Amino acid sequence: MNSSIVSFSLIVNMPMEIENYIFQQQQVVESALRKFVTEKSKKPRILHEAIDYCLFSGGKRLRPILCLAGAHTVCLKSDCALPLACAVECIHTYSLVHDDLPSMDNDDFRRGKPSLHKIYGEALAILTGDALLALAFEIASLCSPVGKNYPVSQMIWELARTAGSRALVGGQAADLEAEGKEIGLNQLRYIHCRKTAALITTSLRLGAMAADADKKTLNLITRYGRSLGLAFQIIDDILDVTQTTEVLGKSAGKDQKAQKATYPRIMGLEYSKKAAEFYTQKALCYASMLGEKGKLLSDLANFLLTRKK
Repeated sequence: MNSSIVSFSLIVNMPMEIENYIFQQQQVVESALRKFVTEKSKKPRILHEAIDYCLFSGGKRLRPILCLAGAHTVCLKSDCALPLACAVECIHTYSLVHDDLPSMDNDDFRRGKPSLHKIYGEALAILTGDALLALAFEIASLCSPVGKNYPVSQMIWELARTAGSRALVGGQAADLEAEGKEIGLNQLRYIHCRKTAALITTSLRLGAMAADADKKTLNLITRYGRSLGLAFQIIDDILDVTQTTEVLGKSAGKDQKAQKATYPRIMGLEYSKKAAEFYTQKALCYASMLGEKGKLLSDLANFLLTRKK
């Protein structure tokens, strides 16, 4: 099978600036997380070692980078959003730890390494996920927004709602329920909107809120995030059937074997490629409505469309 995603018609030559931006923000997030996370030598040592193992295992840091990009879209600085960026990464990592469990998606590999439960056992993996979720709100509470339009309590409420039954956890529950079933496109979108797009959208929103975005800007960033999140998940589905385990860093073809509700399984590969284009184009449209300050978001959308893992 072809190892590339697809020759998307809207692929552009990505400027080196966006790659540099992503790399720089990865370093910023990495450094901040180190400061926020308890040292692995502290008691109970095995728990903090497990947290360190999964949180610093080479993740792309996409969600925290989008959080910082949301702030950068509003103002030049993103320090105000850094605790929120680290918080969404903790929530994302906790969700991966729990998703990999045998009782959930049952994956032995994550980011090219054995999944946490393969090293530390299922019980400690559950506790590690629980600890990361709690840590996320501890870190988020340290946020110092630029203005007074969005108090910290409002941003924590939004983060909690996104992590709960109406978004992230609810999307995973709906995903499990749909395994092996023939579902329609509306139900597939429902799952993807909650399981993936919700946290991506909230990451962007929190960054913009911390930077005191006006209502129009926040609305456009929100719409951009929803479209970007759907495109991201569809591309993830495509990569599962077009890439190797070595490239992905996780088990390739796993979704197909488990009869997961994915775009390629439900709608076919060619439709999936067109859908990824469609939602990326929507994201680009919303970014363009932000004028010059939307260029960063446009570059990020194009970059994510061409990713290989």
